[in-house]
Amino acid sequence: MVVERESVVAGALDLTVDAHVHTGFASGRDAVGVVVSAADRAGLRALTFADQAGPDTGWLTAYADAVRRARHRTELTLRVAAEVEVIRPDGWLALPSDLAQLDALSVAVSALPVGGELLDARLVRFALDERTLTPEQVAEQLVETTIKGIERASRYVPAQLARPLALLAQAGVDDSAVSPEMVAALASACRTTGTVVEISEAWRSPSAHMVNALRDAAVTLVPASDARYAAEVGRWQYLRRV
Repeated sequence: MVVERESVVAGALDLTVDAHVHTGFASGRDAVGVVVSAADRAGLRALTFADQAGPDTGWLTAYADAVRRARHRTELTLRVAAEVEVIRPDGWLALPSDLAQLDALSVAVSALPVGGELLDARLVRFALDERTLTPEQVAEQLVETTIKGIERASRYVPAQLARPLALLAQAGVDDSAVSPEMVAALASACRTTGTVVEISEAWRSPSAHMVNALRDAAVTLVPASDARYAAEVGRWQYLRRV
């Protein structure tokens, strides 16, 4: 009954799905089986594992095998994904060497590629303070890089966009710097590539304003706890507010 009530509150969002969770293989704390059990208790019907991976990741086969074994012990739909970072302005991704294990790629932009460098939130704030970048330039570069990242990811496997534009808030940039034209370009890229956009509980991203704009642009939105601990899986507070 709780799941049904939450689904009504969230409108089009299906809160029986959690599109991004972590495990002890990377930045999480719990085993795959523990996370699945927590998802079952939370009333979920589908779960996507999206541990952070990169070129040096050596555990993808064991990770995928653990999820496949868990499928035999639950009625939940379990998907194997990896969270990967965009590391160049052309959308180049820090991909693991073997993508055959994956059902999806969750694309994240945690640093802004500028002039051959990756600027994290602290460095973006510094550039803003020094006026070598304006909020509008940061927003434009971030949207362009995000678009190129999901376009590249979708060539390999289905893509989803992790904590979209979260770097803006981390750098102290209000998302009003994202113009309607930028939103339209991002939405068009998501629709064209079939990319679904995660609404992250942990990162409170995107903002309610951006959620509404993407929904109005017919972008597919999915709930994502981004849980590091099993107890956080499928637990929605921010999502109900937005």
